[in-house]
Amino acid sequence: MKITNVEVVLEERPGFSPAFVWRKNLPGSDASSTGAWLVIETDAGITGFASAPRGIIFKDYVDRRFRAEFIGQDPLMREHLWERVWELDRIERFAPNMTHVFDVALWDIAGKQANLPVYKLLGGYRESIPAYASTVTYSSIEEFLDIADQALALGYPAIKLHAFGDAKKDALLGEKLRAHVGDDIPLMYDGSAGFDLEDAVYLGNALYDSGFAWYEEPMREFSVTAYKWLGQRVKIPLLLGEVTDGAHMSAGDFAATGVATSLRTSTFLRGGFTGAMRIAHLADAYHLRAEVHGMGLESAHLCMAIKNTTYYESLIWGNPMKREALVDAQGNVHGPKGPGVGYETQWAESGVPKGLEKYVK
Repeated sequence: MKITNVEVVLEERPGFSPAFVWRKNLPGSDASSTGAWLVIETDAGITGFASAPRGIIFKDYVDRRFRAEFIGQDPLMREHLWERVWELDRIERFAPNMTHVFDVALWDIAGKQANLPVYKLLGGYRESIPAYASTVTYSSIEEFLDIADQALALGYPAIKLHAFGDAKKDALLGEKLRAHVGDDIPLMYDGSAGFDLEDAVYLGNALYDSGFAWYEEPMREFSVTAYKWLGQRVKIPLLLGEVTDGAHMSAGDFAATGVATSLRTSTFLRGGFTGAMRIAHLADAYHLRAEVHGMGLESAHLCMAIKNTTYYESLIWGNPMKREALVDAQGNVHGPKGPGVGYETQWAESGVPKGLEKYVK
């Protein structure tokens, strides 16, 4: 099988409504923007798809670098092609949320050839997993408590906070939320890199006292040393390695230095399914967990394939909030049906994105 064509179909995408933030001074939701779909066609009649953000930038990458690199290649040689992307990164410095797109489309092709969902090609460990409600930043402690009640009523078994970005106020929120939901509901906290070391220590100790299960990315992840100092000063488990450059290659330092209790993995920031699984296996070698970042079909596949993961992350926003479509009434996510990633299964209900009609068989 050979790749015969590589195309980028631009797509105008609406913004989130209502808009939201992750914390003080950090926007969360995009306004309306131009995204893209990558289309890889083969001489076997199998077509792979993957979604890309920042469509105009991605199209430039494909037009200048990727199309000539990929046409004529065997799409099942995923490791080779993954390495070629990283070779080209040396001169292009691709945006981290774009290095994954070709890998996802290649796994989509492989799944369709085998007539299997991607997670079973990745190894397959489970058929379902609980989802936690991952909040955006709400206006007040009182609103957060109301949102927690809504999430639990909709079946979510656990809650993660994206809070205010103020160490003392977030510590108080953690205390109030624990008292509100009781001791049996797992709680987690994501700092979205909003703190310096002093505030990160203060908040980490407060969250530990409130029984939080993990403390995620309280500082920018540029310095493993800074995180080592944080780890020496707090007892709460640290979940790290979400946005560092270099996929699994940077995750290794967080594991080998003993800084991270768990590693973050994902398709869209860690080099696709190939990079994400490398991180999961790296974490497993150190008896660490690899917690999957983000929602959607790709994350659902990872959650079914990775042994050492705990939850699926389900973003909730707005008030009243809604349960994500992939999450059932018991708060579980199930293995996507496929074959491949399973975009066509979703499109059968939502409609094929404009411009892709001629590629969907």
